[in-house]
Amino acid sequence: MRPFIYEKATSETDAIVRRSGSNAQFLGAGTNLIDLMRERVEAPDALVDVTGLSRQIEETPDGGILIGAAASNTALAENAIVRQRYSALARALLAGASVQIRNMATVGGNILQRTRCTYFYDVEGSRCNKRNPGSGCDALDGLNRAHGILGVSQSCIATHPSDMCVALAAFDARIHLVGDTGRRIVPLTEFHRLPGDTPEIETNLEPGELITAVDLPALPPGARSMYRKVRDRASYAFALVSVAGVLQIVEGRIVEARIALGGVAPKPWRIKEAEAGLIGAAPGEAVFSEAADIILSGAITRTGNAFKPELARRTIVAVLQNLSGETR
Repeated sequence: MRPFIYEKATSETDAIVRRSGSNAQFLGAGTNLIDLMRERVEAPDALVDVTGLSRQIEETPDGGILIGAAASNTALAENAIVRQRYSALARALLAGASVQIRNMATVGGNILQRTRCTYFYDVEGSRCNKRNPGSGCDALDGLNRAHGILGVSQSCIATHPSDMCVALAAFDARIHLVGDTGRRIVPLTEFHRLPGDTPEIETNLEPGELITAVDLPALPPGARSMYRKVRDRASYAFALVSVAGVLQIVEGRIVEARIALGGVAPKPWRIKEAEAGLIGAAPGEAVFSEAADIILSGAITRTGNAFKPELARRTIVAVLQNLSGETR
């Protein structure tokens, strides 16, 4: 790790000024960034600590919730509103890391964490277009069991590793940003980018922009949520496939349906056409399977991850059956 300057921001404006015009990065807990610096994947000249700026977790007037970007994952998972109304989010956070990491990790940092692709971390021995644009992608024909099948390209098949973001996507979360040009709000589903020919550009952040908060709108009355994670081992492994589901059923018919996937794409994955196809239908395995097939219709598999479409389909159906009362 090369030397760097450490500065602690006293306000949002101060943070933006300190980062402006330099090879600096904002620092949350650093549970991902510091690892990347040690591995020489990242090499900022300065770190601007923003952990003291926005830790609030509070109910909004419309019955939703506003979450400060510096709130810890533990604080969010233990929040009474989250546990009662957004239980899939609490479950995703608890599935995502050890207690020690949850105590340190922040909401903003979780959103911005980078892929855990082995080739991305292997600075000396592997080609990676995300790390070194134009160099190639060794994952395409390498060890790709954990890699993506949706939204991928010939330039990159890495997946976004966050459990939290999958649940946030299902809850229609919005990201609050501030930068040199002012404030703006971006839906989480539009925040992360697909790799295309530029996998090194991972988000739609403008240069120097800072995440300040995340808000979740109120859920429809009676809506239920669930998060299920399938992994190689039960203890703090990244998802092979994960599913966050939200379902509202009124008089035997589905009136609200949301399905977000993790472990399969470079970003939390939602296909709203599949959700729309469930509206008005009676819940059941057949209609849930149809929705899963629509979501997975564009899957592109490699040698190591050819099992993922069927695993994802079964997990989607199981989550929706559980939410509809057809426990599986």
